[in-house]
Amino acid sequence: MDREELTAQETALYDRQIRVWGVDAQKRLSKASILVSGLNGTSIEFCKNIVLAGVGDLTVMDDRLVTEDTLQANFLIPRDSDAYGGRSLSEVCCESLRDFNPMVRVSAEKGDLSQSEMEFFDKFDAIVVTCCSLNAKVAINEKCRKRAKRIAFYAIECRDACGEIFVDLQNYTYAQKRSDGTVERHLSYPSLEEAISTPWRNLPRKMSKLYFALRVIERFELSEGRTPGKLSSSDFPSILKLRKELCDAQSLNESHVPEKLFERILHAGSKLHPPICAILGGILGQEVIKAISGKGDPLKNFFYFDTADGKGVIEDIS
Repeated sequence: MDREELTAQETALYDRQIRVWGVDAQKRLSKASILVSGLNGTSIEFCKNIVLAGVGDLTVMDDRLVTEDTLQANFLIPRDSDAYGGRSLSEVCCESLRDFNPMVRVSAEKGDLSQSEMEFFDKFDAIVVTCCSLNAKVAINEKCRKRAKRIAFYAIECRDACGEIFVDLQNYTYAQKRSDGTVERHLSYPSLEEAISTPWRNLPRKMSKLYFALRVIERFELSEGRTPGKLSSSDFPSILKLRKELCDAQSLNESHVPEKLFERILHAGSKLHPPICAILGGILGQEVIKAISGKGDPLKNFFYFDTADGKGVIEDIS
């Protein structure tokens, strides 16, 4: 959007949130463009939240055809089979998202984001990815970092009743409110590749066990050529073998990656839990709004949630 002011209709619609974060933050949000690559229970929760908040443009990418499997935890897809036969997830979800807020421009793009031309990324202020391999996430993150403009990058994953959010805001400046006034703060974020390359022995002693478990699973999916999330209990012996190899190589005791955690994740397979999707999608929505508005302390740089203890944990791997 080129205009500088909110319309009377926007001011009335977003009155409640303007009271929370101010008119300047709402104007920045109304001019922002966001891309979401990969549509599942977590990312569609985020899409819903950001559309209701009044982002300027939302683009969704997911060429997979709608099937019974993709209906799981996805409230944007009509349950009438005649409504989506032979259509892609991005097409169907795009139509539903437009109904949430007619003032937000929602569109669908085709293709593989990791293979997209560099110039394509310049359209967006923030990019959210899920449903893709670790290699694809790393490639997309690196393309974001190579552009002249700062493009915020987020990766989100839900596995069974737990999940992870990764944030890369590159070099980020924001206003932090303190008791003695407002100060300008600067944060420097590592890329996804840099963060996960940190030797495990150098990480905090009480690092979330989910961090290690997800790194083992990602490595397994890559080595076996698996579609992300398509695991089952039959993979348990192979996962444990890889866990031992990685822990030995990283000089880390295997107790940091409990067998029971793998059992839970593998037993669930590709099943997503809607309440966890709602939590992760809600957190991600807040973080993207913070990054765009420049208001509020942003998450740096991993967030974990697990119903086993009901806690949300932030881990800073710099």
